Amino acid sequence: AGTLDVLRQDALQTAVQQALDGGFVAADLSRVRESLEALPWVYSASVRRRWPDTLDIRVVEQLPIARWGDRGFMNHEGEVFAGSGHGAWSELPVIHGPAGSEQRLMQFYQRLRDLLAPAELSVARLEQDSLGQLHAELQSGLRINLGNESFLLRVQRFLDLYRNDLMQRAEQVSSVDLRYAKGAAVTFHAPPQLAAVDKE
Repeated sequence: AGTLDVLRQDALQTAVQQALDGGFVAADLSRVRESLEALPWVYSASVRRRWPDTLDIRVVEQLPIARWGDRGFMNHEGEVFAGSGHGAWSELPVIHGPAGSEQRLMQFYQRLRDLLAPAELSVARLEQDSLGQLHAELQSGLRINLGNESFLLRVQRFLDLYRNDLMQRAEQVSSVDLRYAKGAAVTFHAPPQLAAVDKE
């Protein structure tokens, strides 16, 4: 039982059969469950016997919230899992950072997404570099440097600046650097250069 949008039935059957060495009665249900949960797109599984000869198996599929770099996906808890089907999920935001930062980055992403939503802004990419500095890129292409401290304060400062000044000329803004104690540095796209030819 369970909605299986990505999982193939044969992959599930193979995992169950490999764990059923001793047959129905002697089957180690914990081993069957672990075999199923080892599959990339399985978030959780439960297995129980239904007499006289049936295994009741329920599978909950992973729901990708974001892509983890170019190596896999992340669920809502910040767990990274491998899987095929990158094309089907190409619109998901990309999150990337050092090993061990996955859960914290997912928390930052979820907060940032929720805070930006009322301003109709959405996150395309969130990265943490080796120094712990957070960098976000919005769907519009605007880049935000958030640094490595005072995350909520800096996001709120960006929103105030965006609503009060930048929203009317958002297409001209290239990046906003919020790594200052009380201010921000805004970089604008260079205006297009027009070439003119003098006729003599």
